[in-house]
Amino acid sequence: MNSEFSFSTSYGKLRVPVYRVYATPLRDVMPIPESEFVRRENILFAYEIDVDVLGENFLPAYTHGDNSNVVATDSMKNFVLRQALEFEGSTLEEFLNALGRRFLFTYAQMERLRLSARELPFAQVIVPEQGVGIFVESHLLFKRSHNDYAVAMLSFERDQQGAPLLTDHRCGHVGMELFKVTGSSFSHFVRDQYTTLPERVDRPLFIFLDAYWKYQDSAALLASDHEYYVPAEQVRDLLQVVFHEFVSESIQHLVHEMGKRLLARFPQLAEVSFEAQNRTRDQIAVSSSDETVKVYSDPFSAYGVIRLTVSRQV
Repeated sequence: MNSEFSFSTSYGKLRVPVYRVYATPLRDVMPIPESEFVRRENILFAYEIDVDVLGENFLPAYTHGDNSNVVATDSMKNFVLRQALEFEGSTLEEFLNALGRRFLFTYAQMERLRLSARELPFAQVIVPEQGVGIFVESHLLFKRSHNDYAVAMLSFERDQQGAPLLTDHRCGHVGMELFKVTGSSFSHFVRDQYTTLPERVDRPLFIFLDAYWKYQDSAALLASDHEYYVPAEQVRDLLQVVFHEFVSESIQHLVHEMGKRLLARFPQLAEVSFEAQNRTRDQIAVSSSDETVKVYSDPFSAYGVIRLTVSRQV
């Protein structure tokens, strides 16, 4: 009955919240000039996990209502949470790697698997240290942050012997919102009867920025010594430093410089990509006594988007 059709299916469990306490600390990270980040204590290891199962083994569930090869998504959720307790690594990517391999070892019904994760960022609360008169980071109390956060994706399939095989990966840091008050411009663009935007040789630039990267060799991503691991915190800090230092002619100009700097700083990376949104505010008023003093407000709701991928030549 269905021979005249072809099918592509997937199913899974989304946004499984995981709060693991006292995971193995991430230490011995290679320092870079643009960041003070060299370690992560992992007292609170908090992420949302997406599980997406791909393949044809469960096609009969669609075509005939036959669930004999279907792993319930509730079982997937419980599996993720139990594996979080047993996890001995230090990074989000290590967790997804362990989770993906154990899923395929455990469930023969799964042919291919894609796992994605989003950091649930928490910051350590600053508290006074008793009897010392200084303030320190609490190792007990954390506050939820709704700032930028790390993401990752790993894909798996089975090799010819049926063993799990990592086939793709992508790391990222997303949700950055950065406002530079001077040192950016946008001028000499095409002007015609539809142009209302004035040229600006020095403008305040407000961007939303997502950044992603891939390694040349996934072994560097997952090695337990973390010698070549690229922490999202270092990527975030480097991008902020570039924005701080670089006088750009456009957002395109800016993300190109960011991409070059990332690949120069981290030779273990094969590719970096960006999605930037132009959220620059409209100028409303300028002080008559000091032209550096200005007031801006929210612009029209539409915004520009800029995308760039920078890859190494092979």
